[in-house]
Amino acid sequence: MHIAEGFLPPLHAAAWTVVALPFVVVGARRVTRLLREQPQLKLLLAAAGAFAFVISALKLPSVTGSCSHATGVGLGAILFGPAVMTVLGTIVLVFQALLLAHGGLTTLGANVFAMAIVGPWVAYGVLLGMRWLNVPLTVGVFLAVMLANLATYGVTAGQLALAFPDPASGVAGAFLKFAGVFAPTQLPLAVVEGLLTVVVINLLRQHGAHDLRDLRAFPQTFVPEVRS
Repeated sequence: MHIAEGFLPPLHAAAWTVVALPFVVVGARRVTRLLREQPQLKLLLAAAGAFAFVISALKLPSVTGSCSHATGVGLGAILFGPAVMTVLGTIVLVFQALLLAHGGLTTLGANVFAMAIVGPWVAYGVLLGMRWLNVPLTVGVFLAVMLANLATYGVTAGQLALAFPDPASGVAGAFLKFAGVFAPTQLPLAVVEGLLTVVVINLLRQHGAHDLRDLRAFPQTFVPEVRS
C-alpha cells in the first residue's frame, strides 16, 4: 500500500485523493465525537494507531524483488470501527511518508484508500459476518485481519494496473502481474498479521475489559464480564 512518491501519474494521484477525502472527513468527525463523549479511550485509540504505525513500517523483501508490509488497520477497525481507523491510518501514512520515505505525499490519497479505507471496512465487515454466523471470536478476528490485509494489496495492485496497463493484456493483465509480485510474501504475511492481532485482542479481553465495554463498535458479546 506504499506506492512511492511521484510513482502515479498526476491525474491518478489527484483522483484517488478526491475519492479518499470524504472518508477522512467523516472519520475525523467520528473521532472528535468519540473523544468528546468518551475521553477515557484516548490511550486505547493512541495504542491502535501506534500498532498500525509499527507493524506497517516493517518492510519485508519479496522474492519477486518488491517488498511487502503488514497493514495493522484490522485491530483499530475491530475496536473503533472503520471510520475511526481511516483517520488513524491516514495519520500513520503521513508520518511514514515524511519520516520513513514509505509512500509519498502525492500518492497519499491512493495509499489511504487502499490501507486506511478498504482495509478497515473489509476487516469490520468480515468480523460482523463472522459474528452473525456465530463463529468464535478468535477465528473471526483472524479472518477479518487476514482478508483486510489481502484486500489492501489487491486494491494497490488494481491502482497500479489502472495507472500502468499492460500493452498486450490491458488492465486485467497488469493487475495479475502486480498481484503476482505481492503474493509470494503477502499471503504468509497476512496470516502472521491475523495471528498477531488475535493475540492482542485476547490480551485486551483479559486485561482491558473495562475499556472494551466502553466501545460501541466492538461487539459487546465478545467482552468477558468484568470482575470487581
